[in-house]
Amino acid sequence: MSSTTGPGRLRAPGFGPSDRGWFIGAGLSLIWTFPTLLSLWELPDTLAHVVGTVIIAIFAGVFLVSVPVIRRTPRRLARLAPAAVLFALSLSLLPWLGGDIRWMWTFVGVAVAVSRAGRSIVFPVVAALAAGAFFFGAGDGTFLSGLNAAVIVSVSFMMFSFVENIVTLEKLRTAQAQIAELAAERERGRVARDVHDILGHSLTVITVKAELAGRLLDAGSPAARDEVAQIEQLARGALSDVRTTVHGYRGVSISGELAAARAALESAGVSADLPGTTEQVPADRRELAGWVVREAVTNVIRHSGATACRVRLDGRSIEVADDGCGPSPAASTGSGLTGLRERVETSGARLTVGRGDLGGFTLKVAW
Repeated sequence: MSSTTGPGRLRAPGFGPSDRGWFIGAGLSLIWTFPTLLSLWELPDTLAHVVGTVIIAIFAGVFLVSVPVIRRTPRRLARLAPAAVLFALSLSLLPWLGGDIRWMWTFVGVAVAVSRAGRSIVFPVVAALAAGAFFFGAGDGTFLSGLNAAVIVSVSFMMFSFVENIVTLEKLRTAQAQIAELAAERERGRVARDVHDILGHSLTVITVKAELAGRLLDAGSPAARDEVAQIEQLARGALSDVRTTVHGYRGVSISGELAAARAALESAGVSADLPGTTEQVPADRRELAGWVVREAVTNVIRHSGATACRVRLDGRSIEVADDGCGPSPAASTGSGLTGLRERVETSGARLTVGRGDLGGFTLKVAW
């Protein structure tokens, strides 16, 4: 039997490669119709030979196609149709075989079990078939009647469990596919966020230095050459950062970001008040603190128009403040701050923005 698409419905409608396993197994099981066929041929009635053989051939055909038909039947109760047809065909042999038709009900029980009609329907129907077989064959002795009932129950429930396992396996495969898709989406988001943060910071500094280099060139200052060299180094560093980020190897540290922030702020003409040590930051929060400094300083340089920037660190939080124009909707909802907020919340910390004691924008992350 092949896999399923979800609870209550089997996959692969029609007769295709996915039905091959069922056809092989069901075809082999039909060998148990031969005793019934032999019982018919032993009768002196020629009509019983012909009609009975045709009925059993139809019975075998219906049983073979039962699972493919069930697979493409959307309504739950309608999937019991093959079992109902099999039961009716068995009853049509009653005038010739009498109680021996009960041996065909094992096939009926299997058709019920694989119907995916639900336990509330499958279990009572199989139990009724077994009880009917037991009482219908009471004249042949308790042992044979009990054996017949036990075979119906055991084979039917075995097939029911088999189908349930297939459904569960398909659910797991579907869940794995969804998890893989979510993981891929999350990784794309991580790469996009990191590339934005890295390029946003680096390009902001490059822009500031390029403007400074232009002014120095206009003034004929030899310091312009140094600024151009620094721009080249920054561009090369940004390219390297992008490559390593895409491959998942990017690392950010608070000490490195503070050093970069000092250089960037000085190039932009912003007075920097930065901590002299980062020892108070817990080891598991150093990378997060580095991202906070990177994004906050980029916003100071790009949006605030500030003349002063201050970074404060302690064991529970990091705060970046400036004396610029203060928080604005654009600064509070930009993609860089949104990415930082996602990063902060993922790590279990809390981010707040607002107006600080310097009069401008203040960003604080507490963990």
